[in-house]
Amino acid sequence: MKRVLVIVPFPMNDEEVSRRKTQLDSVRLGADIAFDFRPVRLGPSSYTSQHDFTLADFSILDAGIDAETDGYDAVCIDTMSDSGMSALRSILNIPVIGPGRHAMLTALMLGERFSVLVMWDRWKPLYTKTLGELGLRDKCASIRSIGVQPDNRKLLAGKEDDVFPKLLEAAQRCIDEDGADVIILGSTTMHQAHAYLAERLTVPVINPGPLSYRLAETALKLNLVHSRSTYPSPLVEKKDMIRAIGAAGAAAAATAGQGA
Repeated sequence: MKRVLVIVPFPMNDEEVSRRKTQLDSVRLGADIAFDFRPVRLGPSSYTSQHDFTLADFSILDAGIDAETDGYDAVCIDTMSDSGMSALRSILNIPVIGPGRHAMLTALMLGERFSVLVMWDRWKPLYTKTLGELGLRDKCASIRSIGVQPDNRKLLAGKEDDVFPKLLEAAQRCIDEDGADVIILGSTTMHQAHAYLAERLTVPVINPGPLSYRLAETALKLNLVHSRSTYPSPLVEKKDMIRAIGAAGAAAAATAGQGA
């Protein structure tokens, strides 16, 4: 049995993590693979600034640093920001999959140009960063927001009647006005809208979380892992330091009432 660690990018309780786990219902996976969802123990409250992005990179590095020694065969990062992916690849010898870049690259297997459909404008720097790293800015038809602040814990539950039609209208504009051949959901927190949109749009709609699970399974079956030429190992690992900083940060957040 292969085991995959899915790192949830916010400190969360079991009920909140369970909403993330329902992404597994959207993809068929083999009986020989299991996915464990683990929330980070510290991190930003949202991903809206460079301050947040730096904390997010560290929090996911902290959460996944021992994945290999804990017996996991791969890691998936449950955020389109791909936070911590590069750092984890530098210290792990197992596949580490970030849904952001993989969703964009998969979109280009299905069409010529894609649009990223997002909840609010303050997420946009996450996508422009990845587009720049991949050299794909000319392949992105648009990044369209519906102007609704997301709820990282409750996701879209109870907001379907309001949010789903707004997402559909924005996605249709991506197709009609921007020339998108493929729509990418801009966050794993939006996964509950995937079926609604896929049934009503005439182009493929990529659900990034389930895609990352399938890609992790594929990488394991093909015995593929990231290149050490791109992600070199550190000359001196500082795992104990990372763990200590993570523990101190989590303790400080708990004292301040900012934990899960």
